[in-house]
Amino acid sequence: MTRPDETTARPDEAAVTAQHEVVEDTASPPASGEHSVTGLALRRRTAAVIRRIPGGRRTLAYIAVAGPGLVAANAGNDAAGIATYSSAGSQYIYRTLFFMLLITIALVVVQEMAIRLGIFTGKGIAALIREQFSLRLTGLALFCVLLANTGLVVSEFAGIGAAFELLGVSRYWVIPPAAVLIWGLVLFGSYRYAERIFLILSLAFFAYPIAAILGHPDWTAVGSNLVIPHFLLTKGYLLLGVALIGTTVSPYMQFYAAAGVVDRGAGPANYRNARLDAVSGAVFACVISIMIIIATGATIGGRGPLSSAKEAAEALRPVAGSGAELLFAFGLLGASALAGAVVPLSSSYAISEAVGVERSVSRRFAEAPLFLGLFTLQTALGAAVALTPVNLISLLIGTQVLQGLVTPIVLIYILILTNRREVLGRHVNGPILRVVATVVVAAISVMSLLLLGQTVLGWFGLG
Repeated sequence: MTRPDETTARPDEAAVTAQHEVVEDTASPPASGEHSVTGLALRRRTAAVIRRIPGGRRTLAYIAVAGPGLVAANAGNDAAGIATYSSAGSQYIYRTLFFMLLITIALVVVQEMAIRLGIFTGKGIAALIREQFSLRLTGLALFCVLLANTGLVVSEFAGIGAAFELLGVSRYWVIPPAAVLIWGLVLFGSYRYAERIFLILSLAFFAYPIAAILGHPDWTAVGSNLVIPHFLLTKGYLLLGVALIGTTVSPYMQFYAAAGVVDRGAGPANYRNARLDAVSGAVFACVISIMIIIATGATIGGRGPLSSAKEAAEALRPVAGSGAELLFAFGLLGASALAGAVVPLSSSYAISEAVGVERSVSRRFAEAPLFLGLFTLQTALGAAVALTPVNLISLLIGTQVLQGLVTPIVLIYILILTNRREVLGRHVNGPILRVVATVVVAAISVMSLLLLGQTVLGWFGLG
């Protein structure tokens, strides 16, 4: 892919001033035909209405810069993420809150590094790994991403099936058409619109902050657990801790975020907006995650591990009453559908970047056969496996543990790349960020190694 000119704004975002005011859409292509003119006029009228609403200018400014960072971070609150956060509240009530605070810092740091690589190099992470590392190390990175993503795609379609089963519809009637729908939206150029629809659907999880309040948690205990570590030195806690890392700082999110800013044509001139998108998206996603833990801990905390999506939906009962399952199903569907597209796309970006072939959701199949072919294959495989009999909660948490084991390997690559001046020039990690990022990667690596060690010892009856 050719690198866009540095002064060119992202094609689908409006220019935003330092005062967060939306100005004329300088990056929009010239209108061609009646439909283009009508669409442009409609967008301007809509923007004018929003500006008249109190706080509307800031809202419009955020919508303008929202992009891969927000999408990637919010995709982390998918079916597997919801199951993992709900299990944390159900098993350990509020004991994982301080741990989640640390993970929030980690996600902000990692997400910013990922988009900075894409912005200032015009290349995705896989392409940079191919250029900067040996063939074997490139192969290791791609293997890790594919291994983790394959399990995730299965879990996303299982989540879609579980959402409809809460409504009394068999997953066997739902998963195949859902897979075809997601595949069609990406291949036939409507993904940008679908992306927004999925995000809107997943906003049903805004109910969790309300549920956390209406559930009347012990706010003193919440505050204490949020600022003071309450760790447990048990294998179960360590297992869930690694799963929380895997679902929050997922490798696919970083590959997608970097590739997304490149695909949209963002350059150095767009860095400020892209950084705002990445940081705010990470914080937003983690706040929702923390609220899920609080809501679940307040309503069903102490019950032990969850066994079904129906149990996880109980956390929404304070806000939705008898409609808790309906609200949970609605949010689960949106989150799973969003990640069901993002996860296989991140795999396609990674492989296509490493090989050096065309990759973009705006291309036709004949123009990007490998990119869209990989997306098609992984979508079909994920949907097919999700149709097999499997315990949903065990599958979802298991995929996140796998993510947690793979995450430190991918983060090491990102850290090395952002520290290399030949890659980023003067935009490399500064001294403070370098120390913080190194600590983040080291801490995640230690936890993953401890879990791996305990697992191996368990095979020999020593764990």
